[in-house]
Amino acid sequence: MVQRVSVGLERRPHQMFYCWFFLLCVSVCVCVCVCVCVCVCVCVCVCAHTAQDHAYPADELMPLTCRGRVRGLEPSRGDVDDALGKFSLTLIDTLDTLVVLNKTVEFEAAVRRVLKDVKLDNDIVVSVFETNIRVLGGLLGGHSMAIMLKKRGERMLWYQDELLHMAKELGHRLLPAFNTSSGLPYPRVNLKHGVGGPESRTGTETDTCTACAGTIILEFAALSRFTGDPVFEVHARRALDFLWEKRQRNSNLVGTTINIHSGEWVRRDSGVGAGIDSYYEYLLKAYVLLGDDLFLQRFNIHYASIMKYISQPPLLLDVHIHKPLLPARTWMDSLLAFFPGLQVLKGDIRPAIETHEMLYQVTKKHNFLPEAFTTDFRVHWAQHPLRPEFAESTYFLYKATGDPYYLEVGRTVLDNLNRYARVPCGFAAMKDVRTGSHEDRMDSFFLAEMFKYLFLLFADTEDLPFDVEDYIFTTEAHLLPLSLSVAPSSAATLGNGEVDDTNFDWTCPNTRLLFPDPAYPRNLRDPIRSAVDKSCPRPLPYRAVAAEDGMRFMQEMMELSSQQQKEQLPPRAIQIVSHPYFGRVVLTAGPAQFGTDLSKSSTGVRGFVTVAEPYSGCSELTNGDFVQGRIALLQRGQCMFAEKARHIQRAGAIGGIVIDDNEGSSSDTAPLFQMAGDGRSTDDVHVPILFLFHKEGNILLRALKEYREVEVLLSDKARDRGEPPPSADPLASVPPAAPRCYYDQTSDVQKGKKKPSASADDDCWELASVHTCVCVCVCIFVYVTRVYVR
Repeated sequence: MVQRVSVGLERRPHQMFYCWFFLLCVSVCVCVCVCVCVCVCVCVCVCAHTAQDHAYPADELMPLTCRGRVRGLEPSRGDVDDALGKFSLTLIDTLDTLVVLNKTVEFEAAVRRVLKDVKLDNDIVVSVFETNIRVLGGLLGGHSMAIMLKKRGERMLWYQDELLHMAKELGHRLLPAFNTSSGLPYPRVNLKHGVGGPESRTGTETDTCTACAGTIILEFAALSRFTGDPVFEVHARRALDFLWEKRQRNSNLVGTTINIHSGEWVRRDSGVGAGIDSYYEYLLKAYVLLGDDLFLQRFNIHYASIMKYISQPPLLLDVHIHKPLLPARTWMDSLLAFFPGLQVLKGDIRPAIETHEMLYQVTKKHNFLPEAFTTDFRVHWAQHPLRPEFAESTYFLYKATGDPYYLEVGRTVLDNLNRYARVPCGFAAMKDVRTGSHEDRMDSFFLAEMFKYLFLLFADTEDLPFDVEDYIFTTEAHLLPLSLSVAPSSAATLGNGEVDDTNFDWTCPNTRLLFPDPAYPRNLRDPIRSAVDKSCPRPLPYRAVAAEDGMRFMQEMMELSSQQQKEQLPPRAIQIVSHPYFGRVVLTAGPAQFGTDLSKSSTGVRGFVTVAEPYSGCSELTNGDFVQGRIALLQRGQCMFAEKARHIQRAGAIGGIVIDDNEGSSSDTAPLFQMAGDGRSTDDVHVPILFLFHKEGNILLRALKEYREVEVLLSDKARDRGEPPPSADPLASVPPAAPRCYYDQTSDVQKGKKKPSASADDDCWELASVHTCVCVCVCIFVYVTRVYVR
């Protein structure tokens, strides 16, 4: 047989070519999956080590300033900060992620650190919902992994359920929140003093969201079944029962916000996004984990109503619960991206494919999924806090269909994270997907969920240290074992006539039997792609972006501002492109109503920065020789913005950046600032000038203080990392001689030594990843050719 093949190949050289070509393609495909898994692992390791070095024991890492976020020491972000409880949130939230990535040594060290350093009796008010899914879920997921590793005899042989004991303590600290007449929990609880009384500083709230009250059952039931104490599961079931009783009986939908005492719906709009999302998720997953038919019955009734009223393929639009045929809004939020994954779990593949494709097309247009987008797929809220829901649905669709298309989707997600969100100290949330500017924020769910789903998407079964099919994912992607399903079905039943279940509702369909055509998913996706392309053409470079995300444009405080009703301009971007940032740090900047219009420039303005003297820029510069050919840094105040621009222009500057003198101001909390003219013609101003709030300005000043030369790009939006804009002058990036580096108002001389590269690890792992890909590709190719051709 071997001789025949050899002779045949000798007689037909073109067959030999096709054979080698085919084997090369197979090798490359396998190599890509292996390389992506390596890339994901390295990303997690880099983030984990960065968080440990710069943030521990803080709850979260601030990736732009390379320090930990400690509640009370940073400006308040409102409800977002309720997730922070001074209990090393990121460390706990990512415990089981380490095991999924087969980092068992690091997992064991992390568990020891949790047991040694984390305290749960802090006098601090936290969100019941966030603490349950992130901290309690993280402790239970870590416990599940620990007992699995111990049972195998590989690691954690010393483990004696310490994480479970911590979980039980936390559960008891959350229980006071359920002390209401309805059984619905208060939205917040004091970890030390509970709810009610002056010491707790909480207990006066009357409302909570449906998801906040209905996303308890998995963690509380798992805690009860791990410990044998039923009190937690009883309280969680009581809350779910009350929500079910308060559903609108005609539409079988629930509202977004409910009064925890009376049960009256405060917000009567209903959808599958923010405020409700995980309530539906936990009904179905509670059935999977606990084996109680009651949860599946309720979910099926809700799901039928969702598909009848909310689903308008590929859209999912909120409606009024009492008038479900009337839409409640014309935009969708990014949290609904989890729903295709839930539909896969339900077994309803077709609408999952359609909605996921719509979300993917929106993602491709903006690099990330905006926090909210309109029905014609334009940006409504421009933020993107690195949410994982889209990656989650991508993973589940790939598991259900086996379609390699979803591997391409996952690779796009990973590439965009590395290209646009990666900064020297981790990954930064996007302040504005239109400009590519960053926010000094990396939520714990990013490491807990995003990289877990991306790794599982590309990993083969043999790459995993355990069988994922033996576990269910919570809404925070924590792993709870299905072996917890030891209790019989609930004795509670629905009234006669309430359930009209078909066999399809009680079975998980075989999608490959129902849809044997391999082209079926592609045939569903093509019309969606065309619809998005037609509805949302790429915006023109001169078009101002509507301020739908709540940013209000401010006018300079001057007597002529009311007369200058010029067009409101979109935010601009200041991108630090020099070593060691290489474009990974992008700051949101306010535009000016005068000077060069950066939206009309395909390259932006790139140059090294120098602090002007005087710092205010309100008189002729005394350091004009140093400012010439550079971008001048100025402080707000003492004169008009246009006057500052004229002074730096006369000194030969190619641009200017004005930094706010209001200490603590930030683009995270303040509306976008737009610099106005001085009441007379500004046609003589030709240099671009942008505005930075105090916090973002300090990031730039710190970089200038730590490194001798800092180069930035002023543009309408961030350019790709590692892809500098073209320049007419090949020497434009070479800075003129400058004996000193100005960095503050007093113009102190920079004397500190240059720090080691913050991105040295980045360069190493990128090079290692490339070498790994090449080596793996060569090895696979050689092995396959020896097997099939020899």
